[in-house]
Amino acid sequence: MLSSQLTATPKGAESQQVDACALDTIQQEMERLPGGTRRLAVRLRLALDPQWLWAVLTDYDSLSRFIPNLQSSRLLWRRANVVGLEQEGAQTFMGMRFKARVQLELTEHLEERRLSFVMAKGDFRRFEGTWQIGVEAGATTLLYELTVQGCVGMPIGLIEQRLREDLAANLRAVQQEAQRRSASLEAAI
Repeated sequence: MLSSQLTATPKGAESQQVDACALDTIQQEMERLPGGTRRLAVRLRLALDPQWLWAVLTDYDSLSRFIPNLQSSRLLWRRANVVGLEQEGAQTFMGMRFKARVQLELTEHLEERRLSFVMAKGDFRRFEGTWQIGVEAGATTLLYELTVQGCVGMPIGLIEQRLREDLAANLRAVQQEAQRRSASLEAAI
């Protein structure tokens, strides 16, 4: 896991970092690993109760309503704190339409406010990561880490920037949905 400043970098890995972030700003890091693998981390600090973020992240069947480029998200099964999830994403990049489907095994660590996932089946050689909700210096933090390795022939080098933009957009979408739900409840009271 990254340190609170997102500065931990494995020896020899190339990395792009942003200094410690202020409230409601996004901080990112990307590492280029062997074999066309990329490890990305995106972190957001915000003023929002962590329960709202957890509620949004675990509303699996609704994720595609507000996360950009996620066409579908479907809960397949649940066994205690482990769920099977199928997701399909699509986007247009450089005039070409890319689609990807994954079946994830996701473990809910409620006490730690962490969701860890690994691809059970899908269109990547490797797709795994973590959503982590924390509290730091009076602010809530949302961290998303993803390690992804494309299929043979997938131009991962060409889509690095797109991956960074998409992950930041995903965090913003989760933030906005959590804020919307929080505001709806407050308005109803």
